[in-house]
Amino acid sequence: MSLAVVAVFGLLLGSFLNVVIARLPERRSLLAPRSACPVCGAPIAWYDNVPLVSLVVLRGRCRACATPIPWRYPLVEATTAVLLAGAWVEFGPTLEFAVAAALLAALLAITVIDLRHQIIPDAITLPGILAGITANVATRHLGWADVALGIVLGGGIFFVIIVASRGGMGAGDMKLGAMLGAFLGWKIALFGLMVGVVLGGAWAVALMALGVRGRKDAIPFGPFLAIGGATALFWGEGVVKWYVSGLRM
Repeated sequence: MSLAVVAVFGLLLGSFLNVVIARLPERRSLLAPRSACPVCGAPIAWYDNVPLVSLVVLRGRCRACATPIPWRYPLVEATTAVLLAGAWVEFGPTLEFAVAAALLAALLAITVIDLRHQIIPDAITLPGILAGITANVATRHLGWADVALGIVLGGGIFFVIIVASRGGMGAGDMKLGAMLGAFLGWKIALFGLMVGVVLGGAWAVALMALGVRGRKDAIPFGPFLAIGGATALFWGEGVVKWYVSGLRM
């Protein structure tokens, strides 16, 4: 399978993620009914639902009512293609690529849903924890102890924060942390969580400094954890090895 094929698959997967993003928070079926314009309700024909291509052909508007198509749709499709292409370059034709693709797709869906609705769906994170365990068993990439400790630490850190802050952080973040631990193991997951916390904290401070948000205003934290998780997936192992080798010197 070539890089171009992977990118095309990423576009198709991104199209499906758009369905997940639109329907999952509303608890609607992902399979039926067929996609339709959210404004006029006109069903979208298959030839108007080709990732990126249809957007260009339709000039960014619904064929039936000419309502502009939100840029979120092509952005999700293109981002998915880029992420999967990056995973292919990093892992090649291996089971690790399939695992990375699944994790990246879940993180992208979580990011957009949290930005739009300020929720992290259990329908993604809870099966994601099981998927992470299963993936590591199948690939033998990580041992049981590493995965189990990753789940405990990934979720436990945010459980402590939730208790200490009396609800200042949502349970969805805790479950996302546990999912990252299941996929990445405790060492790499901790690196990813650190990246997410630093980025999220810096963003929150910047928003408060600009007067855009107050101390008690909710700020979606899932996107930053997702960025941290993706960063750890691609570069976490190298960073952890570098850090441990430095301690041994």
